[in-house]
Amino acid sequence: MDLGLSGLASGFDWKSLVNQLSDVERAPQKRLRSDQSLIQNRNQAYGSVKTQLNVLKNRLDNLSSDSVLQARKASVSDTSILTATAASGVSTGTYELNITQLATASKTLGTSGAGGNLYPTNTVDSGSLSTKGFSPAISAGTITVDGHQITVDPAVDTLQDVFTRINTATGGNIQGSYDSSTDKISLTNTGTPGSGLVIGSATDSSNFLTVARLSNNGTDSIESASSLGSIKTSSTLSQANFSTAVSDGGAGAGAIKINGVSISYNASSDSVQTLMDRINASAAGVGISYDRITDRFTLTNKVTGNLGVAMEDVTGNFLAAAGLTTGSTFQAGNDLRYTINGGSVLSSHSNTLDADITGIDGLTIAASKTGTSTITLASDTSAIKGAIKSFIDDYNRAQSTIASLTSSSTDSSGKVSRSTLADDSDVNDIAAKLRSISFNQSTGLSGTLTTLSKIGIDTSGDNDQLKLEDESILDNGIANYLSELKSLFNDPDKGIATQLKTYLDKTIGDNGTLITKQDALTKQSSQIDTQVTDLEKRVKSNRQRLIDGFVQMETAQQSINQQLKYLQQRFGGA
Repeated sequence: MDLGLSGLASGFDWKSLVNQLSDVERAPQKRLRSDQSLIQNRNQAYGSVKTQLNVLKNRLDNLSSDSVLQARKASVSDTSILTATAASGVSTGTYELNITQLATASKTLGTSGAGGNLYPTNTVDSGSLSTKGFSPAISAGTITVDGHQITVDPAVDTLQDVFTRINTATGGNIQGSYDSSTDKISLTNTGTPGSGLVIGSATDSSNFLTVARLSNNGTDSIESASSLGSIKTSSTLSQANFSTAVSDGGAGAGAIKINGVSISYNASSDSVQTLMDRINASAAGVGISYDRITDRFTLTNKVTGNLGVAMEDVTGNFLAAAGLTTGSTFQAGNDLRYTINGGSVLSSHSNTLDADITGIDGLTIAASKTGTSTITLASDTSAIKGAIKSFIDDYNRAQSTIASLTSSSTDSSGKVSRSTLADDSDVNDIAAKLRSISFNQSTGLSGTLTTLSKIGIDTSGDNDQLKLEDESILDNGIANYLSELKSLFNDPDKGIATQLKTYLDKTIGDNGTLITKQDALTKQSSQIDTQVTDLEKRVKSNRQRLIDGFVQMETAQQSINQQLKYLQQRFGGA
């Protein structure tokens, strides 16, 4: 029999009594938790105030920076010629720029014919189309010649197979041929001279005619527009159809040097495109490209200006095979040429001009075409006005937060409702101090703008909110008294922003008064946790002692019950 079950032997529900006694004993804990809840609510309220004050402080930091109250705007008369940006504090003024020449990049044009011919002779009956130097690769499908469809399968067809199929389909009227001296394909109408030759249709599914650079010309004969042999950029360097075979020195350790930067390659494993990508991604400052129509490589400087390109084959012959050394053509880039306010002609390698080039501190100019355009540098009134309005907004949010957390109200029945910090004089003092700093006349400042009211900012007197009453007054201050406006906010001793930041540092800085209060409340909350834990240990100990006592009672009652039953059985039987 489980004697831990309440009243099993005694019939007395002692566990309910134990639970009630434990609940009574937990009353101090409940009071502590209630106190802790109030403490945490106050701490959270302080946190809300601190958050808004931090936002205000960040806004004041921004307002105090030269990038705001000395913001400059560059207006350009013709933005199609140039654009300009001005740094804060740059001297105001007007600059007329006449761009007479834009900067361009230097190029090295490789020799044409970097790729080998499709065939070494006029005989084209060996090797499938897919194994030749056609670029891009010929696709399988049909083409139309003189109104007849011809099937092309580059995997198995030789060029002669295509010519034979064309000739058969057209009843012998159209002859195809290849000239190894020009590396071109020709189709000729030999059946009815003067009747012309028309190729291609909207239903063609093979690109053979396009790749062969054949197009209608209204005559009896059509010839490739340019030589056909070209580099297969997706193939390895050794199998890419270079007219001069590419070597890497025989050990897979080919190397070139461009503008002093070494770039390696393996002719057997690196494709042409891989090496081109490697060059383009290197620190050589050039880009390499290949034009299959002109069949040549081009190296282009990544920077503009009349600058050269130095290159050499270190191991192997890639640059020579690509036609970029002997026989190549260097096209020098142009420097930007311009005048400022009719002065002497100036030049720059770049189309972007900065103070090092123009001598105008804080002004950056980007030229995009030739012509004349005027730059006007003035205060960025919209940025300055926006910063002041943002200060007003953040100041008001901070004051609204404080007001909502310290307010009290009475309803029609006389019941008073108090916010979390209604009795906190320190938080009320923060609101009063912010207001005092913002509205006290900045004694010691010279000029007209010595208070916020002088730039149109005031308060109704009913609350601690700021309001821009008259924007025209602020506009006038920005336009005509900018230095005084800067002093009003940022004078080292009397500036409103300066004084507010100093006060906020003392309030929400590392050792600020508000931080100290939060730390104290956090510590109190933690101490309550410890007290509650200790009290709960005592409750559990007392509870267990009561349970143990009642279990002993149940045990004794059980023994009595057994003895009584025995006696009843004994005497009842007599």
